[in-house]
Amino acid sequence: MIYWLVLAIGIIFEVLGTISMKYAEGFTKLTPSILVFVFYGLALASLVVVLKKMDVSVAYALWASIGIVIIAIIGMVWFNEPVSWTKIISILLIVAGILGIELFN
Repeated sequence: MIYWLVLAIGIIFEVLGTISMKYAEGFTKLTPSILVFVFYGLALASLVVVLKKMDVSVAYALWASIGIVIIAIIGMVWFNEPVSWTKIISILLIVAGILGIELFN
């Protein structure tokens, strides 16, 4: 059970790292640029811990895909990125894939 918590924390760090990338503006802003490396380092460290007990195919797929879904939603809500049916359907397909990996593994 602890590995699922560590995986969730790693996903949060990955999302924070991606948000920091947006604010770093091509590494021209110091604080967000440093945070990119800090958050991604913590995200990858979390993934390394999780891989001690989880299959890499499951752990990485969940880590990457859940992060993608969260970032896509944040982009549309927080950064006012355009919303389209194609985006919404694509996000739902990613969620279906996550459920498929989890339920049928």
